[in-house]
Amino acid sequence: MIENARGRIDYNEVGTGPTIVLVPGSCSTGAAWRPIISQWDGRYRCVTTSLLGYGGTSERRTPEDPSIAHEVEVIESVIRRTGTRVHLVGHSFGGLIAVCVALRKRVPLASLVVAEAPAAELLRAAGEHDHYRAFRDMTDTYFSAFHRGESGAIATMIDFYGGAGTFASWPLRVRGYAIETTAVNILDWASAFGFVLSPAMLGAIDIPALVLWGGASHPAAKHANELLAKSLRGASAVPRAGAAHFMIATHVHEVASAIAAHVDRVEQLSSTTAATATLT
Repeated sequence: MIENARGRIDYNEVGTGPTIVLVPGSCSTGAAWRPIISQWDGRYRCVTTSLLGYGGTSERRTPEDPSIAHEVEVIESVIRRTGTRVHLVGHSFGGLIAVCVALRKRVPLASLVVAEAPAAELLRAAGEHDHYRAFRDMTDTYFSAFHRGESGAIATMIDFYGGAGTFASWPLRVRGYAIETTAVNILDWASAFGFVLSPAMLGAIDIPALVLWGGASHPAAKHANELLAKSLRGASAVPRAGAAHFMIATHVHEVASAIAAHVDRVEQLSSTTAATATLT
């Protein structure tokens, strides 16, 4: 745990080796990454945290000030705590925050991995209005249900991402946490929709990047991440056939292998570059 003047921040680490900071999505905590971490058998130093309002991380946003900058400051604090450059990995809303961290360039990053970020504003900036509207229609329906007092309103959002029946298929404990944190997730969407993002802006990110998305995900989510991959200079793109948005839980081996291959490739390139510099 990091004790910060603005509130507590979840911080846990296991393993040794290159440092990977793993940022979860909404309605979740750093524990969501445990299945992925277990695939790596301790060969990376894995640091996990939770976003604002989840786990032990204190909320800093308000409906009047839901800026994504508050989330970014938390992740920057986590990265500074590691004391080294990191491979920053984010899933879902955590992926969008990771992009913003990379854009701000205030902490040392070795690389960036984004697993299906809700980059709706990127769609709008690129003129992809039908796909952007799909996100807006979903959230309008979801928010309206919540404000009418429907306790299970968040199922609309979960099923948009995972397909019809996804929410109902989740264990009772997981569904309960999603319902409990619905108000926090609505703030997350305010943060996401308020984050102006364009293909031109993404060109400023100059570190190796990997973008993952599910082949069975909603077309708007797939297209947003295809556009993200195209806009990041030299990014690798890995669509996971058969997977949908919640791939870090449903396709653990494939996602863990893709991230590991990316990290190993970047580390090898860095070692080679350092050795060449020493020789010259």
